[in-house]
Amino acid sequence: MPDGYVHPDFRNVAEVFREQLPKDRPGGGALCIYHRGELVLDLWGGTRDRAGTPWTADTLSLSFSTTKGIVATLLHILASRGQVGYDRPVAHYWPAFAQNGKAGITVRQLLCHEAGLYSIRRLIRDAGEMRDWPHMLALIEQASPVHEPGSGNGYHALTFGWLVGGLIEKVTGKPLAQVLDEELVQPLRLDGCHIGVPEAELSRCADLIVPLRKPRDPAAPRRPRKPPLAQQVVTTALKLSGFDPDSINEAMVPPGMGRFDWNARETRQACIPGAGGFFDARSLARIYAMLANGGELDGTRLLGPGAVEKFASIQNRTRGAVIPMPMHWRLGYHRVFTTGPRTPRAFGHFGYGGSGAWCDPTRHLAVGYVVNCGVGTPFGDLRLWKINTAAIRAIDSLPTLLLQWLRA
Repeated sequence: MPDGYVHPDFRNVAEVFREQLPKDRPGGGALCIYHRGELVLDLWGGTRDRAGTPWTADTLSLSFSTTKGIVATLLHILASRGQVGYDRPVAHYWPAFAQNGKAGITVRQLLCHEAGLYSIRRLIRDAGEMRDWPHMLALIEQASPVHEPGSGNGYHALTFGWLVGGLIEKVTGKPLAQVLDEELVQPLRLDGCHIGVPEAELSRCADLIVPLRKPRDPAAPRRPRKPPLAQQVVTTALKLSGFDPDSINEAMVPPGMGRFDWNARETRQACIPGAGGFFDARSLARIYAMLANGGELDGTRLLGPGAVEKFASIQNRTRGAVIPMPMHWRLGYHRVFTTGPRTPRAFGHFGYGGSGAWCDPTRHLAVGYVVNCGVGTPFGDLRLWKINTAAIRAIDSLPTLLLQWLRA
């Protein structure tokens, strides 16, 4: 059973979360929900490693692309103060970025994945290079777009973090971790929000638990593996629809990715802002509760009036490269997936393995979810979609909300 707190109106959400926790295998997670700026659910359960160490209230979990939404929020805080203009060229703030056809790429194009810089395979020779922040920024400066910027979108699965994180450093003149601490962690009193985990916090990290592979017999002859029939059918269907499946590996699977250890100390402490953030669910939920409330939480305002409406508006609705479905990109966020209710104004970012954080300003709802087991997809999986659905239905069934809608 999960530990923590749940408001009676959200008991069904708690039950859905409980059902998601592994029962006969290692793994755990945490869920936190705010409604109208108030904490209504804060639960955790399961284990943080294969040894069975219990998940606790302060456990940090690798959250992959959920990190992108946090980095984007940092940039929006700077933009709200006039330090960044969405339609200014990135090179205005980062002159070395102008190389190789990138002089006209705007901040807006970076944030809505229209810059054409998603190919990680063209940047690095081994995934281990991702741990070297200065090296990756230098490679970003030298990179060339794979298509005309602004002519389409393609999910910058890994490169987004160096693009936007590097821009933040150029604008502020400060390390990204310091900007995160000053602009989000301290003002919102967050206790579990890191892109590059400090030495003192490493003991709080949950292990990423992935299915164990059967060791290969070194004496056995190597045979080329043929993709399963279902995978072949899907690949053929995507090609017939005009989607290039090769773009997925181009953006998400750099050389040597199979050897890359996400649980290694050096990985946890590295600055990988496109996929390497460690969070607890409480911190994610508080950040998005601030966004759901127009940029203010508990009397602390981080964004100016109207800022959320600007960056939460949909920038493109077409299917792009890398992801074979329209993501309705906002400025750094995507649409919110459920198994039923519509969420036209909701936005956030989900991550590989199942984590995610999002808000719906219409419902004044914010959700943060972290998990350390399950393969999932680049944008979460059914576990998160079911939780989202339950949370929305809990809100929509509240008598006070129904009364407001009737009066409107």
